[in-house]
Amino acid sequence: MRINLVCIGKTDDKEIAERVSYYRSRLPKHWNFEITEIPDVKQAKNLSPDLLKKEEGKLFLQTCENSDLIVLLDEKGKQYTSREFAGKIEHWMNSSVKKVAFFIGGAYGFSEEIYERANEKMSLSKMTFTHQMIRLFFAEQLYRADQILQGKPYHND
Repeated sequence: MRINLVCIGKTDDKEIAERVSYYRSRLPKHWNFEITEIPDVKQAKNLSPDLLKKEEGKLFLQTCENSDLIVLLDEKGKQYTSREFAGKIEHWMNSSVKKVAFFIGGAYGFSEEIYERANEKMSLSKMTFTHQMIRLFFAEQLYRADQILQGKPYHND
């Protein structure tokens, strides 16, 4: 199974990028984890929020195939415990899902086209974080899920 984290823009915070790399390097190779950074939409300042979401949506859809399972990291999504998240990943692996793409939306969220295409919405918190921080939190939760699935003591609850 491949896991892809799809984000708008690059991470400009060196410390966050280093921590993401740290967790990324510790993930199991069979997850084939990758991060796809979509370039920022040109002339975004001149676009309305709805038009910007539409343009970003087109870029998101270019990163995936029809068979991909798409999970939106969205404030309106369902919240999971770390164990529940690990269980979802295990379920996808056991169900022979080939690729799961997790999308981090732009400042205004996702277009209607993306919401319609998505299989699921997941929230990492009810709080608001920068897109760079979400990358780090997500990478750490993937690592935690792997440790839970392996029965290792990284996760104490």
